[in-house]
Amino acid sequence: MSDVIQLLPDSVANQIAAGEVIQRPASVVKELVENSIDAGATMVEVRVVDAGRTSIQVIDNGRGMSETDARLSFERHSTSKIRKAGDLFALHTMGFRGEALASIAAVAQVELRTRMADDEIGTRLCLSGGKIVRQEATACPVGCNFSVDNLFFNVPARRKFLKSNTTELNNIIAAFERIVLVYPGISFSLHSNDAELMNLKTGNEFKRITDVFGRRLKEDLLPVSAATSVCRISGFVGKPQSSRKKGALQFFFANGRYMRHPYFNKAVQNAYERLVPVGEQVPYFIYIEVDPADIDVNIHPTKTEIKFENEQVIWQIMSAAVKEAIGKFNDVPSIDFNTQGKPDIPVFDASQSPTPGMPHVSIDTAYNPFGGRRAARTPKEWERLYEGSAAGSQPDGERELFAPGTSHTDGATDNNPHGAIEDKSPAHYQYKGRYIMTAVKSGLMVIDQHRAHIRILFDDYLRQTAEHSAVTQRVLFPEIIQLSTTEAVVFEQIQTSLAHMGFDITSLGGGSYAVNGVPTTLVNGNITHALHEILADFAGGESGGKSTEPLSTLNSIALNIARSSAIPYGQVLSNDDMENIVNNLFACENVNYTPDGKTILCILPQGEIEKNF
Repeated sequence: MSDVIQLLPDSVANQIAAGEVIQRPASVVKELVENSIDAGATMVEVRVVDAGRTSIQVIDNGRGMSETDARLSFERHSTSKIRKAGDLFALHTMGFRGEALASIAAVAQVELRTRMADDEIGTRLCLSGGKIVRQEATACPVGCNFSVDNLFFNVPARRKFLKSNTTELNNIIAAFERIVLVYPGISFSLHSNDAELMNLKTGNEFKRITDVFGRRLKEDLLPVSAATSVCRISGFVGKPQSSRKKGALQFFFANGRYMRHPYFNKAVQNAYERLVPVGEQVPYFIYIEVDPADIDVNIHPTKTEIKFENEQVIWQIMSAAVKEAIGKFNDVPSIDFNTQGKPDIPVFDASQSPTPGMPHVSIDTAYNPFGGRRAARTPKEWERLYEGSAAGSQPDGERELFAPGTSHTDGATDNNPHGAIEDKSPAHYQYKGRYIMTAVKSGLMVIDQHRAHIRILFDDYLRQTAEHSAVTQRVLFPEIIQLSTTEAVVFEQIQTSLAHMGFDITSLGGGSYAVNGVPTTLVNGNITHALHEILADFAGGESGGKSTEPLSTLNSIALNIARSSAIPYGQVLSNDDMENIVNNLFACENVNYTPDGKTILCILPQGEIEKNF
């Protein structure tokens, strides 16, 4: 029997590694920028064409490489970061495996221009599919200039599964943001198709955060600081009023490395218990510094998962630090005892005022409610009050709500939803400011008022859009909204759809936009919050929630507007308001579910009610 185990060729091994390390254009940007930082660069420039499909270029002014190092850097597991296995537990660099450049070269056409400060001339190296095509001397500035063209040209299956340019560009921006937030002392710039998306100057952490995500964050962040023998925690957390349902800016960094950590996220969210609505998230930018020997970053190819030795202790420290920040910098005004300029309130002087006496209460001791002041009713008179209430009889003007023999064991919502309101009661009851309860022929119908209004508004928006009758309400004073780079990219994609829905938004430059008009239902709503929710929906790769089928752009925008404009939970409704909601709901095609698949109503069958009695 012949041997079956054999060594894979380097070209195959590199492509396997590339599948773990280089998943999309954003992975290339991440690896190359991290290498630039490890090389001591103070300026890093990133340029992408067609969201990285056509070209990715990263230029830095770091130390550069010699001719030998340039050629050796593309070999697997060749690195300048570590020398032995023990170095994995004392890392002070972003990279350490030595797989990134070999993986990139295996699935793209790469050109490297590099020169060290002591060399008069640099090196130009060209590779295609992991093989060196050309190596020659060239004139170039100190540092490195990587050009990665035609990514996945030799792996068409992987190139085919790349998302749209907007989605891939958003992923590049996200990877870029995670790096620039950690290194405020380095200048970064990002260009897409020769258009500048970011130009970040050096500064402190707070300035870098506001430069990346907009000046609107300045008033929403609270500083966090805690220093112990286990770790040092610093950064910023959002005020309770800055919470959002989706798209909250949440970043953890451990020793300068971005990470995802649900356990620590819970520590932050617990500090906001009962301060923010259920289901909403607050923004935070938290930097954790620990001894490198107490963490393990080599447990995931993307290095976004980190194992901590003292996880529970850090959890307690972080939770306490966030609670202290919220309590120390809260917005509750303190009592002011400064009376200068205040009206003079005279002090009460008991010696100059008569002493008030005890109040006098008069009691009629002769009163007897069961005495002879009222004529006693005879049994005959009491019987007369209940005339007509015997079984089988009803007073005139009353209608029987539940006809005998009409009880259903299954809700009418499944078989004939529009028939559920046959013989419905004209009177409705609102339960706990959330549900509308009304009697129908088959039992008791319970409607979620917020979801019902979402369905009504959603269908109305789509009808107006189809008929080109969407109405734009001009605002008296244009509202200025600041968008982050990711939100600005998404806005350019859906701007036409927003206009069809009734929005009138113009760009002011620098990430600022003026909202001159909105759909009529949003005039009294939170315009800024609604727009951020819409953009976060698209930036997160979602299209309208958890429904089984993705919603189109117009549908997703209509759903977000409907959510922002719908009657909130807790709002007291009159009987006419509830009657209007019920009638309009059953005029919709789908009365059972919201556009994102949430149940709107249910019917408690008459038979089930009778069983309880």
